[in-house]
Amino acid sequence: MTLATSLDISRQSIGDRRLRCSAHVNGSSYNRSTVTLDFLGKLQRTHMCGDLRATDAGSDAGNNVVLMGWVNRRRDHGHLIFLDLRDRSGITQIVLDKERSPEAHAKAEAARSEYVVAVKGQVRRREAGLENPNMATGEIEIVAEELLLLNEAKTPPFSPAEEAIANEEVRLKYRYLDLRRVEMQHNFALRSRVAMAIRNYLVGEGFLEIETPFMTRSTPEGARDYLVPSRVHAGQFYALPQSPQIFKQILMISGFDKYFQIARCFRDEDLRADRQPEFTQIDLETTFPQQELIFGFVEGFLKAAFATAGITLSGNFVRMTYDEAIKNYGIDKPDMRLPPMVSLTEDLTADLRAVLRVEPELPVLGFAIPGVGELSGTARKSLLSEIRAGFGECGLDLLDLARLKTNPAFVPLAETIEAKLATSSEDLLVVVTPRLGTPAMWNYDPQWIYKRVGALRLQLAQKFADKHKRFEKTGTEADFKFLWVTDFPMYEWDEEHKVWNAAHHPFTSPHEEDIKAGRLTNDKGAVRALAYDIVLNGTELGSGSIRIHRQDVQAEIFRSLGMSDAEAKERFGFFLDALEYGTPPHGGIALGLDRIVMILAGATSLREVIAFPKTAKAIDLMVDAPTPVSEQQLKELSLRVATRS
Repeated sequence: MTLATSLDISRQSIGDRRLRCSAHVNGSSYNRSTVTLDFLGKLQRTHMCGDLRATDAGSDAGNNVVLMGWVNRRRDHGHLIFLDLRDRSGITQIVLDKERSPEAHAKAEAARSEYVVAVKGQVRRREAGLENPNMATGEIEIVAEELLLLNEAKTPPFSPAEEAIANEEVRLKYRYLDLRRVEMQHNFALRSRVAMAIRNYLVGEGFLEIETPFMTRSTPEGARDYLVPSRVHAGQFYALPQSPQIFKQILMISGFDKYFQIARCFRDEDLRADRQPEFTQIDLETTFPQQELIFGFVEGFLKAAFATAGITLSGNFVRMTYDEAIKNYGIDKPDMRLPPMVSLTEDLTADLRAVLRVEPELPVLGFAIPGVGELSGTARKSLLSEIRAGFGECGLDLLDLARLKTNPAFVPLAETIEAKLATSSEDLLVVVTPRLGTPAMWNYDPQWIYKRVGALRLQLAQKFADKHKRFEKTGTEADFKFLWVTDFPMYEWDEEHKVWNAAHHPFTSPHEEDIKAGRLTNDKGAVRALAYDIVLNGTELGSGSIRIHRQDVQAEIFRSLGMSDAEAKERFGFFLDALEYGTPPHGGIALGLDRIVMILAGATSLREVIAFPKTAKAIDLMVDAPTPVSEQQLKELSLRVATRS
C-alpha cells in the first residue's frame, strides 16, 4: 500500500474532508497561505531515524523504508530540499528532489522545524566527501518518494536542535520541547537502562519488589512532611513518605527476607542542584545481614548499572570509618580523586611550635593540590591572603614553606614537609597550623580543625581544577572513586537545646560493644552506629544501617533521646507492637537513583534527569503548580486558608 493510498483511505473514512491549517513562521505567513495536513491512516514505520547504516543502502530492506518523526532542521536548495528527521534514536537526512518526487518536494516547501512528518523512500550512500562523521547515520540519506505532513508546529521559544539553552526557566515551562533535545533523550534512555539493570540484578539475588503506601501517617524523619488532608476524617492528615523506612522493616518482620523497591519519596525541604521535593531511591532491606552482605548487594547492582553506560567497575569498594574519613579528608563523604590530608603534628616539635607560635597540643595538617605549577610571587601572596581571610578569627593560619626555606634553621622542617606532601615539583603544598590560643573545640566539635582544612582542600581543588584535571572525564573506571564510610556517631550534640539527638533515624542499631559498655547512658558521644554511607567522588549516593530488632533496645534508644514511653507509643506505636512478635535481625540501605543517573550522564543538576522537575522554589512551571483550589474543595476537606500577618 502506498502512502497516497493509505491517505486516501483515511480521508474516505471521515467523509473525504481535508484539514487545512494556517501556518506561520516568526509571526508571518510563508509562501503557502495554508498547509494541508495529512492523516497517518494505516501506515507503519519500518525503522527508527537512528537505525539505518551504509549496509542498508541497496538492500531489500533499504529499498522501501518509512521513517516518522520531527523536522530537526530544513535546508532549501531550490530543486533539492533537505530535512533532518529526528526521533529518540537519532537523526537521518531526507532528500526531496523536485524532479524525482514533485509532490513530496512541494510539501517539503511547507515543512518547518518541529513539524511532524512521515517519509517513504530509499536508502542510498551519500556522495564521497558529503558524509557527516558526527552523525551515526552520516554515511547515508533517504531519497524521498512521498512525504506526509502529519502536524504543524508553532515557532518554538527555542529549538530542540540547540545543544545548550541558557534560560532554564524557559526550558522548564516548555518541558515537552526541552525533552525532545538529543541530550535529554539520551539522559532518559540511560535512566531506563540503569533502573532495569538494578531490577534485574536484585531479582537475580532473590529480592522481591514490593510496593509500600504513598499515603501513610506522619512520622517526622528530619525534613518536613508533605501532608494530605482526609475528607473522610475531618481534621486528620496523611503524610507522603519521606522514605519507606518503617514499612520495609515491617516487611522483614513479615518474613519476606529480601525486599527492594525503586520508590518515590517526598520531602518538604529547601532545594538545591542535587535535591528535589520528589525523588526516586533504590530501597532495599534484608534479614540476618552483616554489613558486608549489604555492601556486596549494593556493589553488585552498581556494577550492573554502570555497565549500561559502558563503565566496567572492578574489585571491591574502599572501606573507611567515619573517624578515618574526617582525619584523612576532613569530611564524611571524601573525594578520593585528590590526595588526602597528611598529619604533620609530630613533625612540628615543641621547640619548633614555640618559635613558630603554634598551639602545642593541636593538630597540624597539610595537603597537596597536584599539577598547579609554580605561582608568581603576586599570585602566591594573593592566594595566601584569600585563604587567611577565609579562616577569619578561628585561629588557623598558613605555614609559608617558601619563607621557611629562607631561614636555615627551618630548612630541614620544610624539606620534611615537602617529602611527605609532594609527589611532583608542580604540586601546590598547603600547611595549616593553629595559632597560639586556638580553641580545641569549635561549636562543641573536637574535629573542627580537620573539617576546616578538609573544606579548604575541596575549595582549592575546585579553584585549580583546570590545572590538575582530576575532575575531567576519561570515560573509564578511573573517573569513579567509590568508598564505604562506616561507624558513624550514633548521636549529635545540639548546643542550642543542650540535648543529644539521633544522627540517623532512631531505628539504627548501635554497636553491640557500646550497648554492653553502657555508653548509651553515660557516654553518648562515644557511641558508634552500625550505619554506613556509599560515597562517589565526594557525593553521598546513599545511606543505610543495621536496624534495631529488639524491643528493649529500641525502648532504650528512645529514652536516651529524651523521648518518653508515651511519646514513643504515640509516634511509633504500631511499629513497637510489631517488634514484640519475633523480629529478625535486619538491615538495608537506600540510594538516590536520580543522583546516580545524574553522575553517569555527566549532568550538573537533578533537573536534567527528572522528566518533570520543580524549580528551586518548588514550582512546576509547565503545569503552573502549586495553585489555589476552590472554596468548595477546601470546604469538603474542612479546611480554611488563613493569611499570615
